[in-house]
Amino acid sequence: MSLTVDFGIPGLRVTQGDHVCAFYHGAAERNDVLIPFLRAGLTAGDKCICVVDATDLDAVAGDLRADLEEEPAPVERQLDILPVERVYLQTGDFEPDLMFEFWDQAVGSALGANGFSFVRAVGDTTWAMRDTPGWADQLVVYEAKLNRFAPLYPQVMLCLYDIERCSGEIIVNAVKTHPKILVQGAIVENSDYIEPDEFLAVHS
Repeated sequence: MSLTVDFGIPGLRVTQGDHVCAFYHGAAERNDVLIPFLRAGLTAGDKCICVVDATDLDAVAGDLRADLEEEPAPVERQLDILPVERVYLQTGDFEPDLMFEFWDQAVGSALGANGFSFVRAVGDTTWAMRDTPGWADQLVVYEAKLNRFAPLYPQVMLCLYDIERCSGEIIVNAVKTHPKILVQGAIVENSDYIEPDEFLAVHS
């Protein structure tokens, strides 16, 4: 039986290997999802890896520490809050294959040498809304392939999409590439989800 864990929002649980999409309006609403998700992981002893825009690093860290109301020392080893430029845009461009190398190394190290038994990974996608040709197209390819990667480890992966900044096409493709979606306080099985092979046959 697959392991289930507390998502962080009362009444919500997720299953090992889940790849969940959450849509939000603005930073405050994003944090209503992000902070409880990370808090639950830190409380449970999980490794938490959160990738956000560089301008949000201090705000997310500050909000999380305020929410935890504890000394920062126990959290430091568990929590990595990283800028998109260091993860998604390592070369200055978005290359999905490099992303999978990053996640494989980061998650593998957390579960191996660092001794964690579970990983929570979060990626905010606002970087893909910059006016850079090809990024949005590569993002949907990455999201589809992430469904092959997520079940490989004891982990849950959460992708965040700002409705205020996403195009209609990006929203539609996000829905198609996530097996589960957080909707109105509930995590639902997505009937519009398309398996990676089928989706990539059209989009890669």
